[in-house]
Amino acid sequence: MPADLNDYFNKKNGSNSGNKNSQPFGNFKAPEFNFKGFGKFAPAIYTAIILILLFVLARPFAIVNSGEMGIKVTTGEFDSKALGPGLHFFIPLFQKIIIVDTKVRQVTYASVEGVNESNLNRGSGVINKSSISVLDSRGLSVSIDVTVQYSLNEAVVPQTIATWNTNWEDKIIDPTVRDVVRSVVGKYTAEELPANRNAIASQINEDIGRIIANLPNKPVTLNSVQLREIVLPAGVKQQIELVQIAKQEAERAAQEAIKKATLAEGEANATIISSKGRADAARIEADAQAYANKEIANSLNNPLLNLKQIEVQGKFNEALKTNTDAKIFLTPGGAVPNIWVDTKDAKQQSAISR
Repeated sequence: MPADLNDYFNKKNGSNSGNKNSQPFGNFKAPEFNFKGFGKFAPAIYTAIILILLFVLARPFAIVNSGEMGIKVTTGEFDSKALGPGLHFFIPLFQKIIIVDTKVRQVTYASVEGVNESNLNRGSGVINKSSISVLDSRGLSVSIDVTVQYSLNEAVVPQTIATWNTNWEDKIIDPTVRDVVRSVVGKYTAEELPANRNAIASQINEDIGRIIANLPNKPVTLNSVQLREIVLPAGVKQQIELVQIAKQEAERAAQEAIKKATLAEGEANATIISSKGRADAARIEADAQAYANKEIANSLNNPLLNLKQIEVQGKFNEALKTNTDAKIFLTPGGAVPNIWVDTKDAKQQSAISR
């Protein structure tokens, strides 16, 4: 600091030493700076110091990180070309750079205690909101939990921010999701919602995707829409559970009846098979007997019969040799001769009785 300036502060401090509270400087002693050695370079040094201070305070630069894009605005006009990652400068008071997150973002509508519209974590790309309240087809209130993932279309980021501003999510994603969910779910009664969950999820995904894709310049890319949960009123939930229990009991009874019918049918078939088996066995046995009889009959020819007759006559002749009193009459014919015994003979009767 120049010597005359130092003298000024010293004199000012000395004149006020008797009344410390009357002047704002009090016992302040100005630091002594001696720039005499710089000579003619002193003005340049002052200028440099001032410029550095202004640079630090004004911060006429912005750093764009990976996953972000910068938009330079000059006197309110958005540049059509976005700035990529890196260090970018602008003119204070006339220009500014808006940093926009282009990474995948997520908004979750959930029935979680403590989650509300003000509990937003936008910095991490995750937004939590309360469940979407919907009236079913009968006017009964239900809650729907949904998770939506999306990201900005990098090709049109400046146009998107110029049209929708930095709170584009509240103008594009949120109203679209709420409108679609209420429209789709409102077609069903509360009792029908669990059974039609897959159809509802598919319809919500399709409708949100169609609406987002039809926006001018396609500002947003929709990644996924997930139906997390359908929260029913306690009374409706209990009624559905009772219906499910009754249905399960009916199914169990039907399965038991089918089981018994199958068992009875099996026993009946077994009886039929057994009876048929016995009948087939009897038929086979009869056929075999008939076949045997036929074969026997075919084998009884005249020479064989004559031979049998001769054999029998021979046996009777041998018997008459020892039983001389017997009166036996032989009549030839058939397989064996006919035998007639005279039972009137007393000796013969006695022989027969013995």
